[in-house]
Formats: sequence, C-alpha cells, structure tokens
Amino acid sequence: MTRVSSPCIRVCLLDPETGLCEGCGRTREEIGSWFRLPEEERLRIMAELPERMRRAFMPTEPDEAS
Repeated sequence: MTRVSSPCIRVCLLDPETGLCEGCGRTREEIGSWFRLPEEERLRIMAELPERMRRAFMPTEPDEAS
C-alpha cells in the first residue's frame, strides 16, 4: 500500500487567527505528527484540506445588503 504523502508545499506559515498553515491548511499538531498518524487519519485530513483552505483564506463575497 502506498503511504499518503505530505500536503506540504513549502509555504510554512501558521496563521495566528486560524491556527492553520497558509500553505497546506494543517494545524501545528497535524504537521508535527503527520508521519506518525495512521493512514486513515492522514486520508481524512487530506480530504478536509481544500474546504479548510477555502473557508480560512479565500475572500468572501461582500454582503449585497451592505
């Protein structure tokens, strides 16, 4: 079985507001324990990363009522 590779893209900067890495979207704890985590846990985290990144770092549409 192939191990899940790291989502790291070498843009390692933890956002103080979200606690997420601005490059990969993982938490400090996930980054530090990545290669010790079970395969299933790494797969679960990898599946969550796109939505985490979108919610944390993508600009939102301005409220039309404003």
